[in-house]
Amino acid sequence: MDTVIEREVEMRLVLAPERSVAVPARLSYRTDDPYAVHMTFHIYSETPVHWTFARELLVEGVSQPCGDGDVRVWPTCVAGRNVVCLALSSPNGDALLETPSHVVAAWLERTLERVPEGSEPEALGMDEQLSELLDFPAP
Repeated sequence: MDTVIEREVEMRLVLAPERSVAVPARLSYRTDDPYAVHMTFHIYSETPVHWTFARELLVEGVSQPCGDGDVRVWPTCVAGRNVVCLALSSPNGDALLETPSHVVAAWLERTLERVPEGSEPEALGMDEQLSELLDFPAP
């Protein structure tokens, strides 16, 4: 049975070193897509902004800088608070967001309890699907 693990979070969109605005977001993980995390940013428009990237990036980024290209994640301390920074880049622009580390870590722990790292192929059921494809009756 497929499971969805979600968490509403308030991220901060960093506009300048001393200026940021709240951005409500939803973290989502689906066991039928075990390698990915989905983030939806509700920017008070008719169409929320959706990002999908490797769960591995977020898992690693909670404790050390990782990623290159469109998604980069790293831990840091802002005003005495431990946060995870998320830098997103697209043809439409760039965004730097931050959110409390403990919130992301707790949500990730729930995803890892459901589908531990390294067990994603089993969650996809690839072996069963391949067996079904190869197990056809002879003519």
